[in-house]
Amino acid sequence: MKQPDNEKITINLGHVDLGRIDLLVQEGFYGNRSDFIRTAIRNQLVAEADAVSRSVERHTLEMGLRDVTRSELEAAVARGETLHIKVVGLARLAPDITPDLARAAIGSLTVLGALQAPPALKAALKDRIT
Repeated sequence: MKQPDNEKITINLGHVDLGRIDLLVQEGFYGNRSDFIRTAIRNQLVAEADAVSRSVERHTLEMGLRDVTRSELEAAVARGETLHIKVVGLARLAPDITPDLARAAIGSLTVLGALQAPPALKAALKDRIT
């Protein structure tokens, strides 16, 4: 099953701000409202890049895509380790991971972004996902 590359969000804007965005779209600066909002968010993230980097280092977070595999979890269990996975971006749990293996190997799962996992895994880890 192909997963979407984007997450949909909803925001509330005042009438004046929305009108200003519509004016920029009408004048051809942006293709549509979403284009403006994506650009504004990217620009703000660039402006705050140092703060994000310091926070990532402080919290020992992984940035970007984090694929969690069955073999990784099996190896952790074999070593007697419990994983504490922290991701800024997208975390994906492989579909061949069993709920029992996930509970045995994952002590906590923090995702700032999106988590893609089979419903059974999400249910098994619901008390460990933040």
